[in-house]
Amino acid sequence: MLCVCSSRIVSQELNCTITINSQQAQGSDKRIFETLRNSLMEFMNNTKWTQDNFKQEERIECSFTITITSRKSINDFDAGLVVQCRRPTYRTNYSSLLMSHNDPDFSFSYVEFQPLEFQENTFSNNLTALMGFYAYIILGLDYDSFAPEGGSPYFQKALTIVNNAQNTPEKGWKAFEGNKNRYWLADGYTNGNYKAIRQTMYKYHRKGLDIMATDIDNARLAILESIENLKIVHNLVPGSYLMQTFFWAKADEIVNIYKEAPSDQKNKIFTTLSIIDPGNGQKYQKLQQ
Repeated sequence: MLCVCSSRIVSQELNCTITINSQQAQGSDKRIFETLRNSLMEFMNNTKWTQDNFKQEERIECSFTITITSRKSINDFDAGLVVQCRRPTYRTNYSSLLMSHNDPDFSFSYVEFQPLEFQENTFSNNLTALMGFYAYIILGLDYDSFAPEGGSPYFQKALTIVNNAQNTPEKGWKAFEGNKNRYWLADGYTNGNYKAIRQTMYKYHRKGLDIMATDIDNARLAILESIENLKIVHNLVPGSYLMQTFFWAKADEIVNIYKEAPSDQKNKIFTTLSIIDPGNGQKYQKLQQ
């Protein structure tokens, strides 16, 4: 009994599902993708990413959808990735989307049945570096939603992976390759200019969603205040990548929270959202109906 209880107490942090879409890949042998999926599931769910102990029911729900866009050789692939993670809401069955992120272009090598190797401080494999990077981003977001800037150690680990990738030919890790990639994601979460987004993550979830079931009026007020706080980032860095990633996950949820709110709250949040997140303006029009 002691062994069983101990295994439950030190359960790993992630409850990760992997989907691999290989319809675009050339070749008739698709077994490798099933092997890859199983290997990635084991890698993500069995790696100990933090020093904290998680109960089984506390594991962070996340999903990785990998679309193979090209099979360049037997063991070399081009792909795209969509990452999502969710956070439970206190006293409800609702899980809030923390991240819904598209990483459209990466390449990797994989030899079937070969163990996946990962070292946080050394870049040796683009596939495991990519998965490890997003594991730490997911942990950072989850910890930020429960404690003010609680995710800092994990965002720093994600940044370490980025820094270690600077001398590789792999795409998506460098500042000069565009303003929407892994470099800018890690930089944003460790850059003081975006501190207000991390403050919003905490207040939005812990002071807002977590009391929604028992005190909806104060919950809406806290979420409204947290969104107003994002004006700081908008004024410093208009149209920032990090702000876009926040609203990719939250736009629909915000509309659902405020569609039945008092008119003064709806009007205020509509005005703010129209300024700081014009890309989702069509969704926010529902708040004016």
